[in-house]
Amino acid sequence: MFELNGIVKVKKDEQKVSDSFKKREFVVTDNSSNYPQHIQFQLTQERCRLLDEINVGDQVKVSFFIRGREWQGKDGGGVKYFTSLDAWRVERGSKDYSQDSQAAPASLSESGGSLSNAEENDDLPF
Repeated sequence: MFELNGIVKVKKDEQKVSDSFKKREFVVTDNSSNYPQHIQFQLTQERCRLLDEINVGDQVKVSFFIRGREWQGKDGGGVKYFTSLDAWRVERGSKDYSQDSQAAPASLSESGGSLSNAEENDDLPF
């Protein structure tokens, strides 16, 4: 499990992908480095409602899992790989940053661990 603190930049409507599957995507901006990162997450099924009380500009903490899958087209073409960030909890922070261009830094951490000093001070855009 991973966590990211940031500001909600985009909040999309719920999408019905099939009769038995629905999802809702949103983007959180991580301002913890010199280069802001705009990270897209998805909520699925009953978790789609977790965004109902969250607004663009809200400070949030997102708990999520990284999911990957393999897909091969019916025409026998090459194999493609997809990665998604599946949010399972979205908690609102204490301040509304929608009017604040100097937002508080965000952070990414893995449960039970932390980033090394070299990783935290890395200001490369990629």
